[in-house]
Amino acid sequence: MRDLIELYRRIGGFQALHLAEAYDVLKEAIERADLRFFSFTANLVATGLREIIADAIRRKLFNVVVTTAGALDHDIAKAEGAKYRPASFDLDDVDLAKRGYHRLGNVVISKEEYGPYVERFVFKALDQLDKDVVATFELAEHFGKLLPEDSILGAAAKAGVKVFVPGVVDGAVGTAVLTYNDAQRLKRGGRRVFVDVLRDEAELRELVSNSRSMAALIVGGGISKHHVIWWSQFKGGLDYVVYVTTATEYDGSLSGARPREAITWGKVKPTARSAYVMADATIVLPILLGAL
Repeated sequence: MRDLIELYRRIGGFQALHLAEAYDVLKEAIERADLRFFSFTANLVATGLREIIADAIRRKLFNVVVTTAGALDHDIAKAEGAKYRPASFDLDDVDLAKRGYHRLGNVVISKEEYGPYVERFVFKALDQLDKDVVATFELAEHFGKLLPEDSILGAAAKAGVKVFVPGVVDGAVGTAVLTYNDAQRLKRGGRRVFVDVLRDEAELRELVSNSRSMAALIVGGGISKHHVIWWSQFKGGLDYVVYVTTATEYDGSLSGARPREAITWGKVKPTARSAYVMADATIVLPILLGAL
């Protein structure tokens, strides 16, 4: 993979050069930064990138993960045996719905292998939880201890990497916690579980304030991206940052904003080493993480 990075460097233009620059930034960041964020969105976990992300976490290239609720859903469903099938963006969605499939881009998933698999796992995991109030990073660690190491949560739990999910209710896991509590109300001596997201914020504040140098690989946008750069501002901004995205900045969206915009908010240092790769993460990440 490093040979491929060097080939892109010799190509010397457009996104090939940006990818080589991203490698340089992250290589130095892994060597020098003590707090290294990995932010990614759930759609990537629906692809074979799941195992590549898990491997990067297992190797401790990054020591804090911030992701979206669906990342937990897909990771758990796959670990429970759900089959995610390569398909097409052009399938007939009405026909798919009638046949009992969800479509995520050009990936299809049986409805019976998604929500029910996640709910079954969450109910079993919460029955084994030894506390009633948990932060999302604690819940993710607990799930990870019950999942195989080739899963993202399993790799993170084994490596001691905290996984934060600030929008945890925006997916099947969050709904499963709610329905678990509903079921517990009907039981004599039933025990409900509450997710305390402010505990996550306090932990992030502590991690950032105690860091000497901060780095981030941010893939995609949304809440997972913003949460990383939001907390980074309270320590003067990121020292190293790489964005991988297909979003554009011209609608003023956070997802499309480049690292230079974050400088104006204090989320990235003016002196930071940064790179911006506008490309599909399913093509970029295997090369970038493989080289690292």
